[in-house]
Amino acid sequence: MNFTIRPATEKEAELIADISRQTFYETFAPFNKKQDMEKFLKLQFTKGRLMLEVGAAGNIFLLAYYNNQVAGYVKLRDGKVPEELQDMPALEIARLYAITSMIGKGVGQRLMQASIDMAIEKSKEVVWLGVWEKNQRAIDFYHKWGFEKFGEQDFWLGDDLQCDWIMKKMLR
Repeated sequence: MNFTIRPATEKEAELIADISRQTFYETFAPFNKKQDMEKFLKLQFTKGRLMLEVGAAGNIFLLAYYNNQVAGYVKLRDGKVPEELQDMPALEIARLYAITSMIGKGVGQRLMQASIDMAIEKSKEVVWLGVWEKNQRAIDFYHKWGFEKFGEQDFWLGDDLQCDWIMKKMLR
C-alpha cells in the first residue's frame, strides 16, 4: 500500500472543504432529517467557512494520499480544551475524515497514527476528540486506539440537538 501523509497548505483549502462537506453528508445523511442536514451545511459547514480554517492559527491539517489519490484528512486543533483537561497539554483531533471509497484501506489508521505522532512531537500529554454518540463505527475505531469516554457535549445539527461523546487517549 502506497500511503503518503503530509501537511496541507492554504492552496488546498478548497479541496479540504469539498472533502469535508461530501464526507460529512455521506456519513450522516442516512441517520438524520434532510432539513437538518441542509441547514447545517448551508449555515454552519459552509465551503467558505471551512476554507478559512486551513491556515488559521492553532489548526493543523494533514492530507492522506493512497496511490497518489486523496484519501482523507485530519484536522488537529491546538488550543481550546474541555474543562476536564484544563491542566494537561492536549491536542484535539477535530476531524478525521476518510473519503467513502477509501474506507477499509487503512486511511483512518494512518491519520490517527500521524495525529498521535504530532501530539507527541508537541509534548502533549493527551489527545482528545468529540464523536456523535450514535456513530458506533467511529466509536469502535477510537476504542481500538485506546480512547475512553470522559464526558459529553452538545452538537447542533440544524435544529436537532445531538450529543457528542468526548473521548481521550493519554500519551504518558
